[in-house]
Parts: sequence; C-alpha cells; structure tokens
Amino acid sequence: MPFCPNCNYEYVEGITICPDCGSHLVEDAYFVKPEEWSEKNWEVVFTSWKDYEVEMLRDNLESAGITSTILSQKDHNFPAPGNFSVVKLLVRKEDISSALEFIKKINQENDEGEEKE
Repeated sequence: MPFCPNCNYEYVEGITICPDCGSHLVEDAYFVKPEEWSEKNWEVVFTSWKDYEVEMLRDNLESAGITSTILSQKDHNFPAPGNFSVVKLLVRKEDISSALEFIKKINQENDEGEEKE
C-alpha cells in the first residue's frame, strides 16, 4: 500500500503523490514503520462529534509536546448525527496522564471564561 513518508498516511493503490504535501509516495514494503505507530500504542483520550473541537484540542496538545492524532468516523458526504459521526483524539500510551491533565486544564479555563460572560 502506498505510504507518504512526510505525512505518515497510507493511500489506496494507484495514487503516487500525496494530496496533502505533494511528496512522492513509497511502497509500504520499503518503509518500515516504527513500533510506536502500532494501534496497541495509542489510546482514546477525547471524543466529540465536532471536527473543529477535536482538531483544536489536537493542536493544543501538539504545541505542548504531546504527540496526538485524530481518528474520524465522520463521512462528510453523508451527514449523520450521533454515534455514526464520532471523532476521536488519540495519544500514545506513555502520554495519557499528561494529555488528560492538559485537557482537564483547558476545559476548566473554558468553563471559567463562560462563567465570566
């Protein structure tokens, strides 16, 4: 399966250039993925049905030095509310406690800001 060495995304057969960064894709067989990319090394720390909410939280975690990624089950071609459109934020297992603490701090700051208004 073709793989982008810059973005770390896999693509279906037939695609040769990454649509995100423009790099040439390499075959998965030639690119050995680090063990940390395995599913067993990631845990869900936050879920929402709002893309932008999860993306902002991911950006905040990344700025704090916590590696995170998004798993979206949302199909923008078929808008469906509820459990069919869950967007998950995942972090590496070793970063779970710091990520949860960071998310709690952000939520407290947001709650305090809403109370003042």
